[in-house]
Amino acid sequence: MATHLLTGDDESILRTAVHDLVHDLIGDGDRSMMVDEFDGEEYEVRHVVDAAQTPPFLTDKRVIVARGIGRFVTDDLTPLLAYLDNPLDTSDLVLVGGEGRIAKKLTDAVKAAGTITNTSPPSRAKDRQSWLSDHIAETGLRLDGGAIAQLGQWLGEDAGRVDGILATLRSTFGDDRKLTFADIEPFLGEAGGVPPWDFTDAIDGGRTTTALDLLARMMHGGGRHPLQIMSILHTHYANLAKLDGAGAVSEQEAMAATGIKSAFPAKKALQNYRRLGGPNVKRAVELLAQADLDLRGARDLDADLVMEVLVARLSKLR
Repeated sequence: MATHLLTGDDESILRTAVHDLVHDLIGDGDRSMMVDEFDGEEYEVRHVVDAAQTPPFLTDKRVIVARGIGRFVTDDLTPLLAYLDNPLDTSDLVLVGGEGRIAKKLTDAVKAAGTITNTSPPSRAKDRQSWLSDHIAETGLRLDGGAIAQLGQWLGEDAGRVDGILATLRSTFGDDRKLTFADIEPFLGEAGGVPPWDFTDAIDGGRTTTALDLLARMMHGGGRHPLQIMSILHTHYANLAKLDGAGAVSEQEAMAATGIKSAFPAKKALQNYRRLGGPNVKRAVELLAQADLDLRGARDLDADLVMEVLVARLSKLR
């Protein structure tokens, strides 16, 4: 039998992946007789190991699920590490991340004894689109290319909403025909949040309407507080300010001047600084400072209005 470790940043996606894995491991068996689940702060590692070492009764195997395994430090894991050196061949062990960082000794032991699956969607837009296409195909639904692309844009950062949407679409349409975006749009609701770099790219590109739309999605669909968005903008323009007078002409020099750790964002910062120039970077910092004061009560203005005016002004800088 096998040991599985599932991790992921999105609780909804992780929970669905665990459910699907356990369903596959059970097959046609009786869940009530085959599965032992451990969750919350009450259980200890020894309880999981005792269950894994118990032979099955009236079934050919047992499935043991331990959630929140990240709450255990290395010293707590000694019984489990010993078990993984000699696992029972009639037990499938499913370890689920969460509640903290998973100890390296545990991940190393699982690599040797079983499989590790990271359920988090990819961060790159192209990779996320492929992940979404595969996710849709697994459900049996058929969406055309345009519907998949627009669904990906609508989801933004909120990939955890995809399983609920796909379940609704499947119960409504089945898998008899290929769906268009017009078919699925009425079931979507409010668009999800977006990655910060999409937002700052729209501002940098002078795409005011797009920037304002993404701002609304970040605050409402993504649940970000205006001060959190201000922090994103402060970091973005602080890097440009560090380039003022630095004389950087290459990615490496931009990395040294800004402290950015990788070449691509350093290159983007250098390009944006050249596009704006020192005076406009200074103006952007002034706009951010005034908006920050307004958000903290300097003027009696609605927070959404403060942010909308700020983003519109920043996107107009040239």
